[in-house]
Amino acid sequence: MKTAIVYYSAHHGNTKKLIDTLSAEYDITAIDAARVSTADLTGYDMVGFASGIYYSKFHKTVLDFAEKNLPNGKPVFFLYTCGSKSASYTKAIAQAVSVHKAGIAGEFGCLGFDTFGPFKLIGGIAKGHPDQADLENLRKFYESL
Repeated sequence: MKTAIVYYSAHHGNTKKLIDTLSAEYDITAIDAARVSTADLTGYDMVGFASGIYYSKFHKTVLDFAEKNLPNGKPVFFLYTCGSKSASYTKAIAQAVSVHKAGIAGEFGCLGFDTFGPFKLIGGIAKGHPDQADLENLRKFYESL
């Protein structure tokens, strides 16, 4: 399966760790949405969108990329890292791809080290994540697509 994953990863590189894990084992083209604002995604079997979570949603660069570049009817999946897993973080990205009649194949989220805002005062949360167990779960998720 030829796959593109559009991602945004900053701060601690949590999301990039997910992308690097998959890229090392599968035929994946990684597209950094912070550096590239347009790309032709028509030649891919599936497109992933990946981001850390910012104010309960994917980063704006990934949302904008999806709205502008996703071909109609393309199957998609979502990957995210977050400081705490307490809510559904994929509503905004699901809405962004829905205008392109994309089929959502699944989503994978895991903890990621977070020092945003007040978490910095206590040394951060979710230290050590994503860890090896998270990465193994990621591989299982991707293989299930």
